Amino acid sequence: QVQLVESGGGSVQAGGSLTLSCAASESTDYCFAWFRQVSGQEREGVASIHRLGTDTKYADSAKERFTISKDDAKKSLYLQMNNLKPEDTGMYYCAQVFCNRYYTLATQDVVSWGQGTQVTVSS
Repeated sequence: QVQLVESGGGSVQAGGSLTLSCAASESTDYCFAWFRQVSGQEREGVASIHRLGTDTKYADSAKERFTISKDDAKKSLYLQMNNLKPEDTGMYYCAQVFCNRYYTLATQDVVSWGQGTQVTVSS
């Protein structure tokens, strides 16, 4: 399993943008996803990307605002977040997921987790 380290979190006002990055310890020739967790709530899937980079899946809350991508040459995964809302606040985790289940955005399909990066959106 790949070891993952997130970065890029921070505080931003509503309507602003952030780009999260996730560095992989080895190849990113796998399927990946971003998850979000609010304190006291379950971790939820936000977006996922297939190994080939051509197929992506988004939660309804992320559609048309977030973009997931990966750069295999840099061994990195990204989540571009635009028009952020206070409800986007939470700890964001990147994860390696099973490729045959990459579209589920479910925690049970995760192979490995990063340690998380905090995103806070103020109104």
